[in-house]
Amino acid sequence: MINEPVQRDGWIHPSSDFPAEPRWGFADGLQLGIAPLGGPRGLLRIYAPYLDHPRDRLINFIAIEPIPEGADRRGYSELEPSSLDPERGKRFWSAPSVDAAGIGLGDHPVPGEVSTVDGVEQLSVVIVSERFDNGADVAVRVTFRADRPHEFGIAAHRRPGSVPLQACVLTATMGNFPRLRLLDLADRTFAPAELWPGFDGTGFAPHAKFGLPELNRAEGGAAVVSARPDEVDHGAANYRDGTAEHWKYYGRRAVQTWRAADPDPDLVVCVNGRFTYWASESPIPGGVSYENFELIEPFRDGREFIFSVEPLD
Repeated sequence: MINEPVQRDGWIHPSSDFPAEPRWGFADGLQLGIAPLGGPRGLLRIYAPYLDHPRDRLINFIAIEPIPEGADRRGYSELEPSSLDPERGKRFWSAPSVDAAGIGLGDHPVPGEVSTVDGVEQLSVVIVSERFDNGADVAVRVTFRADRPHEFGIAAHRRPGSVPLQACVLTATMGNFPRLRLLDLADRTFAPAELWPGFDGTGFAPHAKFGLPELNRAEGGAAVVSARPDEVDHGAANYRDGTAEHWKYYGRRAVQTWRAADPDPDLVVCVNGRFTYWASESPIPGGVSYENFELIEPFRDGREFIFSVEPLD
């Protein structure tokens, strides 16, 4: 039996009785988890129970994809084989610090650290990935602020012994589940049908990229980009026979957003799309939707991006 998280002062933390669910965040807001919680390994799990989802229903995953200096290919936390066991997907574990030594166990999680910054309570936790095949050794620090229950900050760090990094991409990977089809930029909204007219099949559409001048800017100059569904009622969708139940969206609609304070001039937003659900031949109702949704920027150790999931209804 795996012990469920405990609730304290509006936060959830892993139980101190092992094995324990590795889950952190708001009791009633956005939450983060890692394996052995359900889903492929090598992915951060994102839960949004306020969208009328049961506790184990994921709204998205985030993969870690570092690019060494001088390289043109990413490491893939979800797809690379582990060097620690025979499974596919890099092993993740939580740790008390970015440079903590040793290999942890997913179901022996740390509680996370609660602190107060500028009068606002926050909860942070460090998630370490096993070393990538390209020599990257990274961890991410995820931070929840008590006054922003539908978002978290996520910052990539280069660990001791890692190769130098050109970038460390943090990509939201499951836009097909809520069928995200409207990408909101500064001067217009792009739909997948405009970017990839006639695209079909079971693979990924080519990446489309948009530079900093094309993005919305928030107060203070932060770059902002959002993706949202184009459907009013997800429940009215018609699925082809044989579509796996876990792809059938239910609950409230939401907009998913990346925000980057002090953006580098070379920052880009990158999206791809799919016509069929991942690892299946089942078409996505309504046609191609965005799948991966990410910001890419020259690497700055500890640089934080904000990811949010806000209800539309």
